Amino acid sequence: MNGRPSILILAPGCDGTDVGESWSCFQWVRGLARHCDVTLLTLQRPGRQAIQEQLPNIEVVSWPDLHWGGRMERVSSMLKPGYVRFYRQARRWIKMTLHAGRSFDVIHQIGPLALRYPCPAVGLGVPFILGPLAGSLETPMGFTDECRGAPWYTSFRNMDRLRLRMDPWLRRSYAQADVVIGVAPYVADLLRSIPIQRFEMAAETGIHQLMPRLAPREHSGIRLLYVGRVVRTKGLRDAIRAMAQLKDLPHVTLDAIGAGEDLDACRRLAHELQLGDRVRFHGRQLRAEVERFYCQADIFLFPSFREPSGNVVFEAMGHGLPVITTDRGGPGYVVDQNSGIRVPANEPQQLARDLAVAVRQLANDPERLARLSTGARERACDIGLWENKIHWMTELYHDVIASHAEQLAGAER
Repeated sequence: MNGRPSILILAPGCDGTDVGESWSCFQWVRGLARHCDVTLLTLQRPGRQAIQEQLPNIEVVSWPDLHWGGRMERVSSMLKPGYVRFYRQARRWIKMTLHAGRSFDVIHQIGPLALRYPCPAVGLGVPFILGPLAGSLETPMGFTDECRGAPWYTSFRNMDRLRLRMDPWLRRSYAQADVVIGVAPYVADLLRSIPIQRFEMAAETGIHQLMPRLAPREHSGIRLLYVGRVVRTKGLRDAIRAMAQLKDLPHVTLDAIGAGEDLDACRRLAHELQLGDRVRFHGRQLRAEVERFYCQADIFLFPSFREPSGNVVFEAMGHGLPVITTDRGGPGYVVDQNSGIRVPANEPQQLARDLAVAVRQLANDPERLARLSTGARERACDIGLWENKIHWMTELYHDVIASHAEQLAGAER
């Protein structure tokens, strides 16, 4: 088709002043509005800047969010208690708007990210897209003992796979979608029991530009960097155990940026392994400081073994850092053989051993390290730059619209 397509975007969490999923949805909406006529249905969280003020050139329809703050913030982010209200309000609005004679070329539900929310657009006669989708990853059996101290609410993830097999609303959403977008191949594996019409891959997040090093390196040796929440599944403990196997390489050090429930355990482990100042914990840092650490690092070490996507991986690759990660989840897809090293994650001792081997290989092979640095930038450009992601999504819209038109023409013959 010619011209700007009319797109109705469903994103219950969409906020450019927030972080994580809501921030990513905002980037999608703002970027797509440059190429499409966008109407956004969303939830407005109390105390936040109005979404309409953040997106003044877009038609925004919003309803009050039901969000738990304070100590229940993480629970609310995971369970999304306001989604039931959003589903009902959005479906009613879509029906009324279509009945009034307005039309949309595509309905695109960008959020929530998790595979546990039915779509309000099912059965309304408009082609619709779901995703990017992620999550529902299981903890490898060898790590379950060390993960038993996770917060109680994370156990709700265990219901995701059952619902994908048994929940008729959820299954109907994925089966009737014209396109389901997953962040990595594992999403297609999770949905294999559902007859999906078309599956595409794109990360839900990205970066706005490839970053040059802001200053010459001020150190010798090899500096590893970890950035992320410090919870057991992110693998910082395994990185520390790997460092203990590299004591013959005293020029290899690790900087850890982030805070979380596993930080004390990581500090104790580094002390027990007598790593001294070769492992430095910096806690939560301001964005400018995080950027400085990226610029001074040589390798990004991110051994998360239950990572649905991984924004920090794109950030690191955008700085030209080769990534050492696991072969699971989002990072296992984002990082390819030209941009880093992926290792299995079967149990803690094996993971630490393989991480140490990977670090040793790059520390002893500067030419390979340089090649992977170049490859990391290229990979980030290909699948991580927002400009390229928006272009890809816009092309997908046109493709879906054309396919829908062909189906209608065929039905009329």
